[in-house]
Amino acid sequence: MSFFPGPDPKPGDARACDALEAVIIPNAKDIGGFQVRRALPSRQRKLVGPFIFFDRMGPAVFRPGEAIDVRPHPHIGLSTVTYLFDGTIRHRDSLGTEMVIAPGDINLMTAGRGIVHSERSPEELRSTNRRMSGLQTWLALPDGHEEIAPAFENTAADSMGVIDGGKARARVLIGSFHGVTSPVTQFAETLYVDVSLEAGGEIEIPAETEERAIYITDGVIDILGDRFGEDQLLVFRPGDQIVVRSETGGRFMVFGGASIGSPRHIWWNFVSSSRERIEQAKQEWKSGRFDIVPGDEEEFIPLP
Repeated sequence: MSFFPGPDPKPGDARACDALEAVIIPNAKDIGGFQVRRALPSRQRKLVGPFIFFDRMGPAVFRPGEAIDVRPHPHIGLSTVTYLFDGTIRHRDSLGTEMVIAPGDINLMTAGRGIVHSERSPEELRSTNRRMSGLQTWLALPDGHEEIAPAFENTAADSMGVIDGGKARARVLIGSFHGVTSPVTQFAETLYVDVSLEAGGEIEIPAETEERAIYITDGVIDILGDRFGEDQLLVFRPGDQIVVRSETGGRFMVFGGASIGSPRHIWWNFVSSSRERIEQAKQEWKSGRFDIVPGDEEEFIPLP
């Protein structure tokens, strides 16, 4: 983790207040030597577009014998999006999918009415030293799609459209950005873009997307004269043209989309517009009525 010595925006600062609705500092938790920072949901903001969950994983270095072992667990009413900067994770799910997620890929797992999956370090790599870092986000499914059939989709890194503006480079992971469109499935208007700025670079974040935010993963960026460092989530006010600059270089994720429209409840791994549906899912997991994960049947995470 690096330290950003610049001052935080001050209340009443016209430059910061004109551009930003909220600045969110994620909660950090250490999970067996692996740090995870959770930026959404937060006290300041529950969703940005369909994004209802935003975790920064790592960066970390695993020594021989150290591993990620997230046992089988259920989801409803959402799509998980896994995007790695470093390392690999083996995904298995109750559809029979087995996939080693590589850096730059987008893994979109749509739970709909219900899915179970596990996420583990590949067995064949556990004897090696390896880096791990990335993002896991959840997209709340919109009205009319919460109970669709579960599905899994992997989109390889080289399938993503790239915008190269010299000192600014963007990979369009989901949605459309500056005329480039990703092939990844959307159930509601969604925007997810990986942006890197070299020293002196800048990029505009258009106002067409209803709800927009950025999460800074590396370096320092500048918006309207205010500087922000890594592991800060900045939520923009709707309708403004935003230009992000960096004097020294930086990397950040642009994300958001159309407002989901109706309230969403989140409890453990379940998201729904109905509290009753979440209670039903809790009882289904407790009583063993979800499907099993082929190849990972021996363990599971109990209901909290």
